[in-house]
Amino acid sequence: MSFSFLTFKTSGAFHEAKGNVKESIGNTFGSANMQQKGAAEHHAGEAEKNAARTQGYAEGTGDRVTGKKDQVVGAVTGDRSQEASGNLRQEKGDKKQDVNRKVF
Repeated sequence: MSFSFLTFKTSGAFHEAKGNVKESIGNTFGSANMQQKGAAEHHAGEAEKNAARTQGYAEGTGDRVTGKKDQVVGAVTGDRSQEASGNLRQEKGDKKQDVNRKVF
């Protein structure tokens, strides 16, 4: 399982917040250059965070599909262990998608 998307999501949130601070400082002190740099960093951080969220959502989709396949194959073949494992993986995929779903 890859958790790299979590690192990028955290990094993106940091740069988004840092950009907001720079933008506010630029607005407060009348520095257009600082305001522009802050806005650019904010948008770059937001893009990084959204890319990580998309990657996490896609990984969740993969887990759901693989889990469903294992669950069905286990049910058809009578392999209860495979069926249970598939159910767990499918639930894991659901949770990963929930965490990475964009909330407005």
